Amino acid sequence: MLYTIRLYEPQDLDSVLYAWESASQVAHPFLSAAFLAQERENIPKLYLPNAETWVADNGDEVVGFASLLGDELGAIFVQTKFHGTGAGRALMDNAKSLHPVLFVEVFEANAIGRRFYDKCGFQQVSSYHHEETAQTMLRLKFAPKG
Repeated sequence: MLYTIRLYEPQDLDSVLYAWESASQVAHPFLSAAFLAQERENIPKLYLPNAETWVADNGDEVVGFASLLGDELGAIFVQTKFHGTGAGRALMDNAKSLHPVLFVEVFEANAIGRRFYDKCGFQQVSSYHHEETAQTMLRLKFAPKG
């Protein structure tokens, strides 16, 4: 499937929230409903206004997004029905083209996310305890080989 990667526009908000919710349900079953509800509120109020956000559009709808804060990949989420179709890879390739060295943090318990980042060439550089969720976070880095 072909995706157009373009900058986020305010009318994309509902699609971005849907992609986040759909992916979070399968990737983050270990997170509390209260934490997820707070994050959903933070996306339009805190995260999107402070990040450079790109969306994957299949011509009919926005199916996923990636938010960058400089070389930090703050978020990358794709609707679950589009997992494995290349949307996440297209978003990641766009992020890598903008920042050849990238960092991302992922919950250790998020096996889906960890597999994706591994396939994209990320390596673990550290880990820490995330107080708010009592989960272990992994800090990963992508750097081109050579």
